[in-house]
Amino acid sequence: MVGVRDTTRIGPVTGAGSPSRTDERFGIHATDLGILWDSGDGRVYAAFGDTYGRGWGGSGPGPGDADWRRNVLAYSATRDLSGGLLFDGVVARQDGAARQVLPSGRGREVTVIPNSGIAVDGTHYLHYMSVRRWGRPGVWRTNYAGLAVSGDQGRTWAKPRRARWSNRGGDDRFQLGAFAASEGHVYLLGTTNGRYGDAYLARAVPAALPARSAFEYWTGAGWAGRQREAVPVVDGPVGEMSLGFHTTFGRWLLLHLDERRRGLVLRSAERLTGPWTRGEVLVSGDEYPAVYGGYLHPWSLAGTDLYFLVSQWGPYNVYLTRTRLVPE
Repeated sequence: MVGVRDTTRIGPVTGAGSPSRTDERFGIHATDLGILWDSGDGRVYAAFGDTYGRGWGGSGPGPGDADWRRNVLAYSATRDLSGGLLFDGVVARQDGAARQVLPSGRGREVTVIPNSGIAVDGTHYLHYMSVRRWGRPGVWRTNYAGLAVSGDQGRTWAKPRRARWSNRGGDDRFQLGAFAASEGHVYLLGTTNGRYGDAYLARAVPAALPARSAFEYWTGAGWAGRQREAVPVVDGPVGEMSLGFHTTFGRWLLLHLDERRRGLVLRSAERLTGPWTRGEVLVSGDEYPAVYGGYLHPWSLAGTDLYFLVSQWGPYNVYLTRTRLVPE
């Protein structure tokens, strides 16, 4: 089992005053999420959601004419995270500012938000959602979710139609997702659009990616090719998710937003199929209002210091946080 001793906010990762000076260097004055994955080339990639530059309002997202980019991608080689997370660069446009990497804005699409990333044999995959409309806090409707693919270290991305989970009925179970790799498979933990659903598990052989048809779904007794046979492996409410295997404790960790407990919760399990612990609140919305996100740094999944990124809606920027783990 995994317990929590204490949690500390290290400092900002994006915006004015961040160690990387992302506002000055990359035109990232405000953004959220910061989905982290090991690139396999000595760097960690970080995908952000809706991003704003000069003209940003100073609190919360927008306005849209403030150099709005619906998603951007940065990279870091920082190993010692105790003093903060530094970015060495971004996927940039000609003026040096971070450019949008996933196309967005066609038809009934407000934005395209990344959910999780993974690199397999030099190819990068991003699970993303096409947002149709925003609702009340914690509720939104997606058009579909999909896998974007890059074979050139994240500089360009394709969004194949065959790699999509349609949300025509509004209740598809893989509109938000979190990747993990284990025993020759890429796993995807998924939930419905919004932050109130249970989580379900799928897996695919890497060679068959990115096709949606490559995935099979956990039924509670085995794996099946039809999504409707999937059963929950994590009880909701599950918001944005991040998965990783902690080598010191020998357990899977799941960090996710829990709207009912008003904070980011850390859960653990021996197997991805569960059972998962109820978990502990690491970052409370009572201390940090409108907290969300929560993405594990893959290089901290050993030892006792666990680092992860956290977003806040009000400042609308991303912060590095550390939790000290203990065995239970």
